[in-house]
Amino acid sequence: MTEIYRVMDALLKFDWAGHDFMKNALLGVLLVTPAFGLLGTMVVNNRMAFFADALGHSALTGIAIGVLAGFGQPIWSMVLFSILLAFAVMAVKRANTASTDTIIGVFSSSAVALGIVLLSRSGGFAKYSAFLIGDLLSISASDLLLLSVTLAAIIVLWFLIFNKLLLVSVNPSLAHSRGIQVGLYDTLFTVVCAVAVTVSIQWVGVLIISSLLVLPAAAARNAARNIRQYHFYAVAIALFSGISGLILSYYWDTASGATIVLVSAVIFAVTFAMRRARR
Repeated sequence: MTEIYRVMDALLKFDWAGHDFMKNALLGVLLVTPAFGLLGTMVVNNRMAFFADALGHSALTGIAIGVLAGFGQPIWSMVLFSILLAFAVMAVKRANTASTDTIIGVFSSSAVALGIVLLSRSGGFAKYSAFLIGDLLSISASDLLLLSVTLAAIIVLWFLIFNKLLLVSVNPSLAHSRGIQVGLYDTLFTVVCAVAVTVSIQWVGVLIISSLLVLPAAAARNAARNIRQYHFYAVAIALFSGISGLILSYYWDTASGATIVLVSAVIFAVTFAMRRARR
């Protein structure tokens, strides 16, 4: 990290860049936002915004399980529970017993209630309430390594199966007729989203994690004219929102995750107005 800090000091001649915690936060933004920009495009295509919100809320139960199991850091219990939730939602969804938003709402509300009950019973809710708003400035070197691995895995996955994921999201019947296992790819993408959201949630926050996933892609969709532009704009907007939101939060003394989301919201409003003007 020393070499990276030295390069950043040479390139970034700003007051905020003089602090190591801001350097780590900036590196975290550069790792988290591209991943969310890519995943967000498919989340918006699949109309899974509500599911992303459910994943964020389910983190409370993952934290509770980690507390009860005696884990010092509940990140792995959160990841495991989010994966189990993703499998459960997909299984019930395929049963066609209720609409997708109803199924997700049931799981989301149940997970939140269970997490609050378990944490309040064990006396750990106040200790872990920081997960609700996140703390981007608390990222450490080991956390950056975990985020690097996550981003690399998402990029590799995108290159390998993006076309199939796109076809499954646009026309599942056509994908099935071409021999693509729709259920497999649908579940795979859901699990990847669950892992990415859960890994990032302690720095972004339970309350706004889904917004960071959805807003850049939604803004990109307003401006893009094809799939290539859609992905490029989504990643660019996510990066711009992350960097500018982080810097603004330093000078405004506000929560970094929430400030980043507000920047994304402003960009969405601008692109929405531009789209309306074009029409």
